[in-house]
Amino acid sequence: MPQGTVIAMAGLTGVSGSVALLTGLVCLRRIWRLRRAGVDVWAMVKRTGPVGDADRPRPLLQFTTEDCRVMEVGSPVPASKRRLLAEGSHVLVRYDPDDPRELVLYGDERTSWEYAFTGLGAVFLLVSTGLLPG
Repeated sequence: MPQGTVIAMAGLTGVSGSVALLTGLVCLRRIWRLRRAGVDVWAMVKRTGPVGDADRPRPLLQFTTEDCRVMEVGSPVPASKRRLLAEGSHVLVRYDPDDPRELVLYGDERTSWEYAFTGLGAVFLLVSTGLLPG
């Protein structure tokens, strides 16, 4: 294989690995920050919000912050068989006190996707390093 092709392939693999690694780390950092400094509160599930597709709509979550503001935020995850998110039910959420629109459903942070992105990005970076001549 010509050396220019190998270098181009190594560059493309390195860039895509870097993007995946940084995406995973940014999302993990957000989750870790909410776990450490977030505030737990019960939120009421309201009508279906505009976020999501027709098959898996995401409901709105209404909760009151520590400083007595009423927030209505779209759920970060759609309803599923495991978590129904039926209208009128209550779910435990953890929100950022500095920006209450940023929240996660308690116990449903979905860290496996972030760890997968981080690991895949690291593997791509190692492969790109191995492809470089010399």
